[in-house]
Amino acid sequence: MMAAACARSLNKVARLVLDTPTCRVTNTATLVPRISMRCQGRAYGTGGEGFRSRILPVRGSGRVLGCAFLLGGGFGLYHTVKFTLQRHLAEEKSKAPELGTDLKLTLYQYKTCPFCSKVRAFLDYHGLPYEIVEVNPVMRQEIKWSTYRKVPILMVNGTVQLNDSSVIISVLKTYLVSKEKAVSEILAYYPEMKAKNDSGKDVIEFGNKYWVMVRDADADLLYPGKDTRKEEIKWRKWVDEWLVHLISPNVYRTPTEALASFDYIVREGKFGTFEGFFAKYFGAAAMWIISKRLKNRHHMQDDVRQDLYKAVNDWVAAIGKTKTFMGGDQPNLADLAVFGVLRVMEGLQAFDDMMAHTKVKNWYRRMQKATQQVS
Repeated sequence: MMAAACARSLNKVARLVLDTPTCRVTNTATLVPRISMRCQGRAYGTGGEGFRSRILPVRGSGRVLGCAFLLGGGFGLYHTVKFTLQRHLAEEKSKAPELGTDLKLTLYQYKTCPFCSKVRAFLDYHGLPYEIVEVNPVMRQEIKWSTYRKVPILMVNGTVQLNDSSVIISVLKTYLVSKEKAVSEILAYYPEMKAKNDSGKDVIEFGNKYWVMVRDADADLLYPGKDTRKEEIKWRKWVDEWLVHLISPNVYRTPTEALASFDYIVREGKFGTFEGFFAKYFGAAAMWIISKRLKNRHHMQDDVRQDLYKAVNDWVAAIGKTKTFMGGDQPNLADLAVFGVLRVMEGLQAFDDMMAHTKVKNWYRRMQKATQQVS
């Protein structure tokens, strides 16, 4: 646009000069009209204040002067515009914050962990490239350098460590939306706190972990509808406090399902030969027993499939018939969290039953397409 505006000004100048009558020989000093061209707020002139020029005594000099002016002025104007554009681009680049695609992200994970899958769903949807380090769930040597011993862990540019799936997602979303602060600065909004769970065991919690910390103006754009922010937070908490606890009792519901699940875990995870054999058979038996305890702890029905079906249908009903996603036309963080958790059951009997006996299929297929199912 800048170059086009200057070209139009140059054409006007050329026509003005070329239309000037042929000059006659005279002993009187003639003023060359001072011509001003404006291009994106910058003025270009043929001479400063008080500038005078004596016309050469050559017949037809007006057209010669016009051609010379056109060539010289055009050449000078080209370089001026080029310099202005270069400077403008340099200024914009210097002002631009570090874009998400410039972040070097390394995700430490178990592939079949629903919390890790949540993070991958977020990264995939936002097109953020990342490296994966698969952690051995027995020895966990890959994260021996970390005092935080759970996964997922996301390292940003090799220096900033993000823990907890919901914190990781909230920090990165804040960074992508605000574009004002570094990831290390944003992390301060999510303080680490020690607490005790229902069993009296010490656990680490994080403040504000379901909040995207942006200015009001950015929040209005991110959450345009009434109560959309409240709804996103509500369902993100629901994923962590209820939906994720339905996974183990369902995939380890029977000895056969437990064995199939551990066959998948061993195949996709990072196990040695002996570890894999041990995990597949002894792990499957152990998790079948543990899943019964989890069912009782979370007050599930005897047939845990019914709890899974109800939870998924409640989610679909909350989206409603008029919206494509909970976030409207595009997935929001709640969509990505639900999808990430359900995705870990793919290939197992629990997943096939869920798709056959609930109304989630259409939404799930749209989420697969939105995240491009690259992980």
